[in-house]
Amino acid sequence: MDGVPRIDGERLWRSLMEMAAIGATPAGGCDRQALTDADRAGRDLFRRWCEEAGLAVTVDEMGCMMARRPGREDHLPPVAMGSHLDTQPTGGRFDGPLGVLAGLEVMRALNDAGLTTRRPLVLVNWTNEEGCRFAPAMLASGVFAGVFDRDWAWARTDAAGRRFGDELARIGYRGTVPCRARPWHCHFELHIEQGPILEREGKVIGVVTGAQGTRWYDAELRGRAAHAGTTPMDARRDALAGAAEAVLALERLARETEGAVATAGILEVVRGARNIVPGQVRLSVDLRHPDDGAADALEARFAAELAAIAARRGLEHAFTRIWAFPALRFDEGCIAAVRRAAEAEGLPWRAMVSGAGHDSCYVARVVPTAMIFVPCRDGLSHNEAEWCEPEHCAAGCRVLLRAVLEMAEDGA
Repeated sequence: MDGVPRIDGERLWRSLMEMAAIGATPAGGCDRQALTDADRAGRDLFRRWCEEAGLAVTVDEMGCMMARRPGREDHLPPVAMGSHLDTQPTGGRFDGPLGVLAGLEVMRALNDAGLTTRRPLVLVNWTNEEGCRFAPAMLASGVFAGVFDRDWAWARTDAAGRRFGDELARIGYRGTVPCRARPWHCHFELHIEQGPILEREGKVIGVVTGAQGTRWYDAELRGRAAHAGTTPMDARRDALAGAAEAVLALERLARETEGAVATAGILEVVRGARNIVPGQVRLSVDLRHPDDGAADALEARFAAELAAIAARRGLEHAFTRIWAFPALRFDEGCIAAVRRAAEAEGLPWRAMVSGAGHDSCYVARVVPTAMIFVPCRDGLSHNEAEWCEPEHCAAGCRVLLRAVLEMAEDGA
């Protein structure tokens, strides 16, 4: 195999399934939310595996676990790789853990081959990528990249009012190493696609060139609550009817804008009842596009449509952007290394933009970064039925290994 160490696909699969048993759900998925007891158990297992592989494990102030393998020239900036072990409440077995455990398999394969890379290697388990218990998502990588302040992150609370920093200490993973950007040579992340494109096209590897921008908004329509039986249709100021029209307008505008996706994921009738004309409705809007200019235009068009709907129906309205993540391009050198690795393995690949956010999207702000995607069945993720074929897990790991080896031997 041209001198490249052999990945043990069966060992990788066993590791994935053993990790999946922690927080396993009856429907075959995982509930291993950040900083829960299940997360602690997953971390403990990962630490044990890393130490058995001879890696030195450190933990930073945000709980990020970093396992280091020395290089021949150990003073050089290392090549990093990683993802996350936390899941959604009804998550799958592969979203996140594949990238972490494939990185571990890279280390194990190098050990098996007795090979030491020129640069040291670092494997990372990023904390709280999902953001389902402590918002926002990608919290620790955001602190690492300087996007969020550490104390602000520690103060985030879950639905029960428990603080992130306190829960991190409770599970024993609030380290003392500062969580901030390191002088890494580069960073790679292997992940399931979480969409249907690779499977539809019969491709095994997605060479991820960047990530689309994401924007979140809160919208509100206010009319007048009234009796459902005595208020004529032409006298109503129905906030829910207006919201329904707005949701359909959002869908239409996204379909008209090439490359866009838009979602109204939450619709809340305030003090609603069966026999009351809704007087106040809140809705969320998630808008994504790989081009920020196109996203600006779509945002403006929807804001105008919402205002027109409100005016036509005699409603007051509000539309507020609450969070935005700009579109990004990954590092050209890292992208090229992934492409060459896929070609060397003889795997069908395509270039693609990530529709979801990942830790790499923040890491890319401070370290040259690229991602590798592999297919997942029916494009399904954030779901207990999420599935990635064993051969695709192994293929992605082989590509990760080749890309890491290329950059670890880089003379720059």
